[in-house]
Amino acid sequence: MTIIASDPTTQLAFSMYENKGVYAVLLGSGVSRSAGIPTGWEITMELVKRAGIASSAGEQEDWLSWYVGQTGQQPNYSSLLETLANTQTERRAIIQGFLEPNEQELEDGIKVPTRAHHAIAAMVKSGHVRVIITTNFDRLMENALRDLGIEPTVVSSIDTLLGAEPLTHTQCYIFKVNGDYKDARILNTDVELGDYPSEFNTLLDRIIDEFGLIVAGWSGEWDHALRAAFLRAPSRRYPTFWLARGRLSERGNELVAHRRATVVSGADADTFFDGLNVKLETIQQSRQPNPLGTELTIAMAKRFIAKPEHRIQLDDLVANQTHQAIAHLAPIFESREDRRSQPFTDWVLMFETTIEPLARLCTVLGRWGTGSELHLVLDAIKGLYAEAQKEQSGYTHWLALKNYPAALIMYSYGMGLTRAGRLDDLYKLLGSALLNRREIPSVMGEELSPFYVENGTGLLQHWRGFEDETNAKTPLSNRLASVLSTRWAQSFAGAHDPVLLYERFEFLCLLRFIQQRGVNEDVLNDMIEKNQFKQIAMGRLTWHSETINRFIHEYSTDEYKAPLLAAGFALGSQSYLQRLLEGLQRLSRW
Repeated sequence: MTIIASDPTTQLAFSMYENKGVYAVLLGSGVSRSAGIPTGWEITMELVKRAGIASSAGEQEDWLSWYVGQTGQQPNYSSLLETLANTQTERRAIIQGFLEPNEQELEDGIKVPTRAHHAIAAMVKSGHVRVIITTNFDRLMENALRDLGIEPTVVSSIDTLLGAEPLTHTQCYIFKVNGDYKDARILNTDVELGDYPSEFNTLLDRIIDEFGLIVAGWSGEWDHALRAAFLRAPSRRYPTFWLARGRLSERGNELVAHRRATVVSGADADTFFDGLNVKLETIQQSRQPNPLGTELTIAMAKRFIAKPEHRIQLDDLVANQTHQAIAHLAPIFESREDRRSQPFTDWVLMFETTIEPLARLCTVLGRWGTGSELHLVLDAIKGLYAEAQKEQSGYTHWLALKNYPAALIMYSYGMGLTRAGRLDDLYKLLGSALLNRREIPSVMGEELSPFYVENGTGLLQHWRGFEDETNAKTPLSNRLASVLSTRWAQSFAGAHDPVLLYERFEFLCLLRFIQQRGVNEDVLNDMIEKNQFKQIAMGRLTWHSETINRFIHEYSTDEYKAPLLAAGFALGSQSYLQRLLEGLQRLSRW
């Protein structure tokens, strides 16, 4: 995936999608200037010129030098307004001319929110951005948000900060570090911009420390107090992306180096934010399968299975769904960034949502297939597993969880096989080989078993992070019983009890798992006699006494016992099967 590594916008889009709301946007004057809004300094100098003309100074080559020579001070936005206008109404009229469009400007699209403002507003609405810092004192960003029905919390002074809704509780928080144009306390001069109130500095420090940053339209040259906040930031827990149309100044590069920022060169703010929002929308759509599209896929699969002449169409259908799933997951699997901020449960939900169309298709293949489709499912499982194996840097629990999509396909197909009574094919599935990235062979029934995914990879406590699973003995098995049985069962289960169906499938997985681990009949008897059965007993049947009692009764009859033993489960031994069931029954009573 070198194309993603070389495209910072794509890298940023995936990072924003996977870490919703943790990126803040910093907008400088360059973003508003493209809308025809002058910068604060340009407005101040225009006011100097008007004041000079009003005092009969005549035309000046350098109005700044003239003003400093006349007053002995740097020009101040507030004092100039008071000089030019005696009332608030007069001052507002002057400001409106600079920042609020007249009818002709509205018609010409001047002094209105730009594409960048609208794209950022769309990202706020989708939840990908919550915090906006801006050096601009216009209201273009607020107007773009209100166009989408979003009323932002705006902080532009100590007064508004003290009365504002807390940062963590707002849909959108706009921090106008230099003030708002309708407030006479706006900051313009170097002296004014040299330091912020301590309350502002505290808020800035928190945002720069806790959020990733997307910087646009700010050179990093001026706004000395903002520069200081960047330089004193204690950590870089999330990345910084810095949009630069040309070469950054030496002072700008100092901030980039300090933040280890990724510089996005060439694109203007409109193109950059438009493209970023489109990529986020595309990722979002790809993660949420169209329910009607999924149902159509299921219906097509049932139709193709029923007619041998549609074998090629069935192959194409499964292959296309597999390719789509791998394409959606590959960039996520590849990500090397720090994922500590994203809850484990969010990863699980994302994987389940992405894999659901293919998983439900595989339940149908298992339920109504004839065996010829087994290779299609194995290709899907091996493809997902191989993709997950490519990038092996990162936290252990993240690397282990990347096998979850492949496991879900095995479980889904296995559930369908169990429902159909196709135990020969289930035995083959669980015994199929997998190769990891070091080409070390393993077996699906062991590597992807619910017991290994739950316990064997250090994930047990993470699976307990789901609601009502804090103290659960088998949190993953409980979740699978819900997801596979309750949510996906309508595709294949019919009138069969879906939870019981999952527990039967899990029991068959346990038989294959311990067989793979070398637990023969002598070892099994020895472990039960020495009270060591807990070491190999796993899954819901270790505590769900109602189901294990049912299975003891059922598997004493030829209807259930004969096909199970004939397929090779329980080593084909009736005594082995009976002994294992007795051990589970004893365990479930404790």
